[in-house]
Amino acid sequence: MGKLLTFSLLVAALAVLLGERIINLRRITLASRELVQNHLPNCVPIKGLVYGSEDITILPNGRALISTGLKDPMLPSFSDGPGKIFSIDLEDPRIKPVELRIARNFDVDSFNPHGISTFIDQSDDTIYLFVVNHPEGRSQVEIFRFIEEDNTLEHVKTITHELLYSVNDIVAVGVESFYATNDHYFRREPLRSLEPLLGLAWCSLVFHAPGDVRVVSEGYGSANGINTSPDQRHVYAMDILGHSVRVLERREDNSLISMKSVDVGSLCDNIEVEPRTGDLWLGCHPNGWKLFNHDPHDPAGSEVIRIQNILSELPLVSQVYADDGSVLIGSSVAAPYGGKLLIGSVFHKALCCDLSQEI
Repeated sequence: MGKLLTFSLLVAALAVLLGERIINLRRITLASRELVQNHLPNCVPIKGLVYGSEDITILPNGRALISTGLKDPMLPSFSDGPGKIFSIDLEDPRIKPVELRIARNFDVDSFNPHGISTFIDQSDDTIYLFVVNHPEGRSQVEIFRFIEEDNTLEHVKTITHELLYSVNDIVAVGVESFYATNDHYFRREPLRSLEPLLGLAWCSLVFHAPGDVRVVSEGYGSANGINTSPDQRHVYAMDILGHSVRVLERREDNSLISMKSVDVGSLCDNIEVEPRTGDLWLGCHPNGWKLFNHDPHDPAGSEVIRIQNILSELPLVSQVYADDGSVLIGSSVAAPYGGKLLIGSVFHKALCCDLSQEI
């Protein structure tokens, strides 16, 4: 009788613990949040981008580079083919995506691009594109030369390291140097899937340079988007489950010192930085519960948040765009250029919106 009572109490305690963890998971994924539509004028789908546009970065001349076709086991994917990189000339009013051809010896069949970043070598104006790649579920970083006149990517190098095991996004700071985010602490299932349920904040940022690879920041619920200030003196990193952007000061030895955290009120994904103003533009998931459950009859919405004066004592956080999923599902990035705003998504379409009345 005593053993039965002990067992019953144990089951009851586990049920209570599980219930509390599920309630907490619904809280951090903003499961009860409902959006009020806040559309921008003249938002149109970008033809040809229908299998996601998870990350977008824009070169100074208005050339946008876009990673598409991400396959993540936790999220839907509607393409059977490999991922691709597209380019759009934003100085051309047609907003026409062009698929970039990948030259040299590179396994395009297993290409699964995630976060991207560019670096321009000032000594010869070579443009390098860094791509987080997940072939067969692994994490590695590909470095390409972008040959703009030929719409070609030349593969330069593949980087792997034991500290780069669950990479989500990347920001390049040199020809072979970058900061990267790990969005999980554990390397294998089922522990990876349990991290949000358990409320663990064990994820990290990693600095990589030839001969120097180290963890430079820790304590993230899930480290996601990353970028730098225009002068590269500060690093901005998204804690998607913490609903906040971490602001870190970059030291000469590339270590990072935490300065503050800015609440954004949403599960924001990638970070783009406007070069002239230093404003942060965030593609966000206003309801992460809906995103991961993916009910076509009750789709996840999209949100774009802008942060102005982030280094000041009173940053201004404002919502620029919001949709309940009827137009765009699962926005992951927002990139402004010349009065236009490109909004990408994890597995849905991409939009080009008119920002001329907003900025």
